[in-house]
Amino acid sequence: MTGGADKTEAPRLPTLVRLCLFYAAIFLSSGVSLPYIGTYLRSRGMSGGEIGLILAVPLLLKPFTGASLAVWADGFTLRRTPMVLLLAGAGLGYAGLLAAPNLWWFILAWFVGQTLLSTVSPLIDIITLRRARTEGFNYGIPRGTGSSAFIAANLAMGSILTFAAPTIIAIWITSACFIAALAAALLVPPERVHAEGAKPDRSERWKGLSELLRNRTFVLAVVTAGLIQGAHAFYYGFSAILWRKQGISEPMIGVLWGVGVAAEVGFMWFLEPLRRRWGPERFLILGASAAVLRWTLYAFEPPLWALFPLQMLHALTFAASFLASLRLIEKLAPASAASPAQAINSALSSGFTLGIATLASGPLFDHLGPYGYLATALMALLGLGGALWLSRRSRHQIV
Repeated sequence: MTGGADKTEAPRLPTLVRLCLFYAAIFLSSGVSLPYIGTYLRSRGMSGGEIGLILAVPLLLKPFTGASLAVWADGFTLRRTPMVLLLAGAGLGYAGLLAAPNLWWFILAWFVGQTLLSTVSPLIDIITLRRARTEGFNYGIPRGTGSSAFIAANLAMGSILTFAAPTIIAIWITSACFIAALAAALLVPPERVHAEGAKPDRSERWKGLSELLRNRTFVLAVVTAGLIQGAHAFYYGFSAILWRKQGISEPMIGVLWGVGVAAEVGFMWFLEPLRRRWGPERFLILGASAAVLRWTLYAFEPPLWALFPLQMLHALTFAASFLASLRLIEKLAPASAASPAQAINSALSSGFTLGIATLASGPLFDHLGPYGYLATALMALLGLGGALWLSRRSRHQIV
């Protein structure tokens, strides 16, 4: 059946458990691709600039692809249907990394895989945020479970790379996407895209998107979140390579990434009451301030012992700003435009601004080494300015 009632679901797992398992499935891929794709591309002869270009292309195009795919996804009856198709397509795209003969094929394969995979997160976030509100659980629990799977995949790959060739990175990412496609079909609740059952035509869906972009507070919120999240670009693309140059082993690099994501998980699981008291605007300020500090210190190659507390700042630089942006977008956007709103947020926070920073990160790495972190510290400082401005607008209720 394709109805929206939970009584038709099988197996009869609680919604929270189903969502936790699905988030875990989609993070098995990013837990390896995010920290290790640079290692794989380096092993295939790509320079720092070429790696930056490969990683940046899907991010730079995400404002267009993300919005288009979100409008496309809203044309289905059930939200999970496009997720299955997107994840299967992502697996096929990533498989192309194994056979890519040159730079342009790497760009195409990564673009297809990354574009389709990254569209799934805002779609499942819509379901999870609504179910968390109606069923009384903390959104951070399933999202944090996904981050825990990220840690597990990260640590596993760090150990595997001590005896296996980097080709295993692309094989893992590809396989994880197909596993996640199956999980989407079996685990995601059969929630309707449009509760009333009537699907607006495509022109109406695009109209809702254009109305969002005319909301100045909405635009300020997504740009601010984008600057804070985009400041992670140099870290995502080149931290593993730089740490290896410092003499840090592959397993320890996995541990360092794991510490950062573990701090993120703890934040999401246990600090939801604090977020509710402080509000999303203050959390953006907190995340941006921590980002300025973190990336400035990383530029000076802190020793291994100092990296552990600095990695724990990921709870603020990523998790605090991520949760704040989700709640702000949910608050500012009408329910009828939920998918495009979260897609725009994702397109900027993990898309365009991250893409610009990633594209710049390659040449920064080639010419400045670790000092490239200073550029992303400046980006975070701009995000801090935006967060302070947003907080002021919120207090005066200017929309």
